[in-house]
Amino acid sequence: MASILFLAHRVPFPPDRGDKIRGWHVLRHLARSHRVHLCAFADDRRDLQPRAQLVEATASRTILWRGKGRVRAVAQALATRRPFSLTAFDAAAMRAAVGDVLAREPIDAIYGFSGQMAQYLPAGSRARIVMDFVDMDSAKFAQYAGEARGPMRWLLAREARLLQAFEADVAARVDASLFVSEAEAALFRKATGAPRVRAIGNGIDTGFYDPAAGAPVSEAGPLIVFTGQMDYRPNIDAVAWFAETVLPEVRERHPGARFAIVGRAPTPAVRALAQVPGVLVTGEVPDVRGWLAAASVVVAPLRIARGVQNKVLEAMAMARPVVASPEAAEGIDHDGWLSVARAPGDFANAISALLADPAQASAIGARARRQVQRRYGWDAQLAPLDALLELEAA
Repeated sequence: MASILFLAHRVPFPPDRGDKIRGWHVLRHLARSHRVHLCAFADDRRDLQPRAQLVEATASRTILWRGKGRVRAVAQALATRRPFSLTAFDAAAMRAAVGDVLAREPIDAIYGFSGQMAQYLPAGSRARIVMDFVDMDSAKFAQYAGEARGPMRWLLAREARLLQAFEADVAARVDASLFVSEAEAALFRKATGAPRVRAIGNGIDTGFYDPAAGAPVSEAGPLIVFTGQMDYRPNIDAVAWFAETVLPEVRERHPGARFAIVGRAPTPAVRALAQVPGVLVTGEVPDVRGWLAAASVVVAPLRIARGVQNKVLEAMAMARPVVASPEAAEGIDHDGWLSVARAPGDFANAISALLADPAQASAIGARARRQVQRRYGWDAQLAPLDALLELEAA
């Protein structure tokens, strides 16, 4: 039985947001045959006390509070000429925790989850190192910079440039670099020329995300649903764009249609959207499956997105018809199971057609679930990991 050091920028359990979902399933996969030692940050006070499932899956756990504010992280980044994505997660206590695990445990492999944790990869270690970047974060910041103005444009362009150099340096010295989709992996290869880059996609637990698993919430009329962490910039941008440019056109044809924004930590800008006719902002809900089960249509109108969107796989697993932007559909085999639209009019047309023909919408949803069951199980997606880490099962 091998020993693995698992570095995570966020405690991976409970798996209640996109990054934690991938992190938890990777950790659990590795823990089935190996001893996993976790070093992770927490940004939710509830995560400081590990749940029973996380304790059961790990041989040891070090969870540290990440309380550094954005202004402080940016100031440190400017002073040290580093990306603020790294200074935000730079902590002496985490370096000490990683060093302690390496000193006391015969670590055979290290799994770094998310680029922010690459700064803790030890130099000169004999352990095999796999860096799961998930997405190419530098490309995301370049996209942000392209839409910003003034000093913020300069700051975001600086972040993109410095972060890409850091990503390339890390990829050159680890044994494998992972990305969530082949498109993301190809983008990284082209931008950095890095070797040993491959894609391992996200999966979905179709036993949990099952249309028969829970009762739909009670909402009258056609219901359009978006799910996600609502203090995350791409999600904020997506729901604002949809509520302001797409929903009015849908409601002209279907006056009773409502748009539910379902997810924790809605910002003031998101909460303000509840003043738009037909918009409902739920905040955190105990179980998102009830809202998905009630949805006439699920939308993913992200204009800034990287990799595979868990929200799309979850909706498809729940047998819901989905209308998504090209960015949100990236990396998902969606021929005939997912509608893709970019312009507001195209989005409105696709949604209106589904609302006008519930039988066809239901048939598309059923096909979507079958596709997810066939292609996107976590076991199938993560099967290559042991070979990449060069570990033998117990």
